[in-house]
Amino acid sequence: MPGLPPTGRTPSRRKIWLTHGATALVALIFGAAIGGGGESGGTAGSSGAAPAATVTKAAAGAPKPAVTVTETVKATVTAKPKPAKPKPAKPKPAKKSGPPSSFSGEGQYLVGEDIQAGTYRTTGADKDSVIPNCYWARLKNASGEFDAIIANDNIQGQGRVTVNKGEYFKTSGCQDWQKVG
Repeated sequence: MPGLPPTGRTPSRRKIWLTHGATALVALIFGAAIGGGGESGGTAGSSGAAPAATVTKAAAGAPKPAVTVTETVKATVTAKPKPAKPKPAKPKPAKKSGPPSSFSGEGQYLVGEDIQAGTYRTTGADKDSVIPNCYWARLKNASGEFDAIIANDNIQGQGRVTVNKGEYFKTSGCQDWQKVG
C-alpha cells in the first residue's frame, strides 16, 4: 500500500504524534519569525515604529551629492483618556406597602398576595356591559373546579364580600372593588 513503511507495519501512534507535533512546532516558529521580524510593513495605526523619513542634502556647487545624511525620526504619542462622566444616581425603588386595597372588577386574585384580606364593596355591574351582571366567587384554589367554590353570587346593584388570606377571589362584569374594612 502506498504510504506504508517498507516493513509493512503501520506507524505507531506515538511516532505519528511526534511527527505531526514537530511539523506544527516548526510551522509555528517559522510563522512567528515571518510575522515578528523587522519594522517594515507597519501601518500608521499599528503599534510598531513609525516609517523612517529620509533627508538628502547636497554640498554647495557639487554636481553630485557629496554627503548623504539620513535621519530616522521616531515620535512617541501618549493619548490621554477622557475624564469619566459621573453616572447619575439611580432612584431608589419605592418600598411596597403590600397588596393593593382596590382592584379591577375583572380577574382572579390571590388574597394576601394580589389583594389584601378584608371586606370589599362594588357599586355593581359594569355600566358598559351589554348584560349588566356582576359575578364574584371566593375559591379554595385556582383549579377552576366546581368544588373549589366557597361562596359566590350574581349581583345587580351594590355588593359586599369578605375575603380571607389564602383564598382566591374571582370577579367578572363588576365595577372596581374598594376595601371598606
